[in-house]
Amino acid sequence: MTENAKPWLKPTVDYGPLIVFFIAYTFGGLWVATGALMATTLVAIVVSYWAERRVPMVLVVTAAVVMLFGGLTLIFDDDRFIKMKPTIVQGLFSIVLLGGLAMGKPLLKPVMSAAWELTDRGWTLLSLRFGLFFAGMAILNEFVWRTQTTEFWVNYKVFGAIGVTLIFTMTQIPLITRYQALPKESGAEKGEREKDGG
Repeated sequence: MTENAKPWLKPTVDYGPLIVFFIAYTFGGLWVATGALMATTLVAIVVSYWAERRVPMVLVVTAAVVMLFGGLTLIFDDDRFIKMKPTIVQGLFSIVLLGGLAMGKPLLKPVMSAAWELTDRGWTLLSLRFGLFFAGMAILNEFVWRTQTTEFWVNYKVFGAIGVTLIFTMTQIPLITRYQALPKESGAEKGEREKDGG
């Protein structure tokens, strides 16, 4: 997100398709919900570009997986594909974050730097924790859809996964607070401090 991002944009783009998916499932079943999810994901891309003249890479990756696995679900009349979609998305996020750390690059920083200002150590630890978290969520999604009913999985996807993610993010507040980066000193402030003998 840019600094001038509209505050309504991220929650609309992130949760709008999920809300539509749940409503469509409630009234029309999983196949109707899959089509609705695909359509609203494309709308989310359009809205994001209209509002900011750019589309976040996370949304691009998510949309690509939604189109692929949603399309396979409808073409082959097999709900396993759409149920595997969260596993693939979260698995990819985990691989990217942990792979970035292996190369010495905390890749969460360019994604979340508009929200948080952390030291390099802070970004490294946060990227590690989120990388492991997404790996765990991918495994959890596999367990849920393979062992539970479709209705249970839909409720988990829409409410459970979001709730777990919010709780996990809140537990990272101590780390974010501890590794908060100090504001950079402007040239004028530095000159005044040196003039005063600071």
